[in-house]
Amino acid sequence: RNFPKMATVSVEILENGLRVSQSNDGLVIPFEPNTNETESVKIWSSRCRAQVYEDNINEWFSDALKTNCRLVLMPAETKRKVSYFYAVHKDDVVSFADAYPFLLIGESSLADLNSRLKNPVPMNRFRPSFVVSGADAFAEDGWRRIRIGDVVFHLVKPCARCVVTTIDQSNGAKQGVEPLKTLASFRIPKRSIKKKILFGQNLIAENVGKIVNVGDAVEVLETSSKKLVFNL
Repeated sequence: RNFPKMATVSVEILENGLRVSQSNDGLVIPFEPNTNETESVKIWSSRCRAQVYEDNINEWFSDALKTNCRLVLMPAETKRKVSYFYAVHKDDVVSFADAYPFLLIGESSLADLNSRLKNPVPMNRFRPSFVVSGADAFAEDGWRRIRIGDVVFHLVKPCARCVVTTIDQSNGAKQGVEPLKTLASFRIPKRSIKKKILFGQNLIAENVGKIVNVGDAVEVLETSSKKLVFNL
C-alpha cells in the first residue's frame, strides 16, 4: 500500500532459493538467511520476531524500491496466530500476510466485475493464491469448505479490498479509483456497518503439508446457509 513499486519486483522459485528481479537487475535469495540477526516487525496490530537477511540483499531491495528497507523471514519458532474469531484450529498461524494464509477468487467473479468496468482489470490486481474456473460468478461467497487436490480448505471470511487493487502490477503505478469505485457499487453488503468492499474469500488449510497443483479439481464439501446480500 505504501510502496507500490514492490509490484515491479518479480519472483521466480529456483531449487536453491528465490530469484528476484527488476528490469534486468536481479539476484538469488537463499530460502533461509545466513545470519542470526532478528528484528521485531509489525503487521497491523501484530508484533513478532523475524530473521534478517544479509546486507547485500537488503541493499538490493533498498535500491529497487528507493527506500531504506530490509528483507526478513518468519522463522519456524515465530507463531503469529490467525484471529481466534476465524481460526479453524486454535494454533492456526499466518506469516506476513495481512491476516490469512490464502485467498481464492473465481474467474467468473472477475468477469462479472469487468463487465461493469470501462477498462477491464487483470486478476493480478487482486493477488489471489487460487483462481477457480467453471463456477458461477461469486459462487465462492457461499462455499464454506472445499478440497483442492489433497488439501481441505475452510473459507473463513470474505476479503475486504483496499487501494492495492488500483495499482497496475506491471509498473507499480496507481490507476485512478477503479476497480474499487465499481466494486463499491455492488460488493458492500446490505446492513454493513463498516461498509467494507468484499471480493474473494480468505482460506485456512485444514491439513497442512500437502501439495496443490495447477489444474486440480475443486470439490465443494460444504456450503453456508447464511449468504451475504448485496445491492446488485
